[in-house]
Amino acid sequence: MTFNGFTAKDFDVFEIPGLEPRMEVLIEQVRPKLEAIGAELAPFLTDLCGEPMHVHVAKHARRKVNPPKDSWVAWAANKRGYKALPHFEVGMFSSHLFIIFAIIYESPNKTTFAQALKANLSDVRTSLPDHFYWSMDHMAPEGTEQKQMDEKDFQTIIDKLQQVKKAEVMCGIRIDRDDQLVGDGAALLHTVRSTFERLLPLYRMAFPKE
Repeated sequence: MTFNGFTAKDFDVFEIPGLEPRMEVLIEQVRPKLEAIGAELAPFLTDLCGEPMHVHVAKHARRKVNPPKDSWVAWAANKRGYKALPHFEVGMFSSHLFIIFAIIYESPNKTTFAQALKANLSDVRTSLPDHFYWSMDHMAPEGTEQKQMDEKDFQTIIDKLQQVKKAEVMCGIRIDRDDQLVGDGAALLHTVRSTFERLLPLYRMAFPKE
């Protein structure tokens, strides 16, 4: 499948009431597009990261009652799973698309990243554009743009990653569902590539130096 972008109907899927009805449309309509993005960008990320990056599309298999509020495709350096590893994601809530680097609560790399972020905070804040946002909850659509954050905010992230077992961190960009970019497949893929290039230093920071 060639990825040609997302439509308003794709975002509206996350407003469908009920688990089974929402999942039925999600699987039929949105998941093929996420799979197409995954396949398209896997070679790029493999080259970028210098190791095989495998595609993982969200299945939402554990859900029994509550329908998913978002869905995504992730890339990680493990064929069997991504949640325990630092990874990249492209996904969507009903309101927006997100393109991020993420370390979620299941990953033991949190403390490594926290130490590296503390040591390189000035460089990180300088290298990332102001509109990039940070979040500590992958299940929430909200986040804080870097231009609104001060050193104390980053220290909170660092402390939680080191001290709270279920802490997590994400950084990247959001694109509003009404932005014309989301409907232009080629342009959106270009934006994803350039965003991942900007996020690569964060990804590298999440692993111990050899």
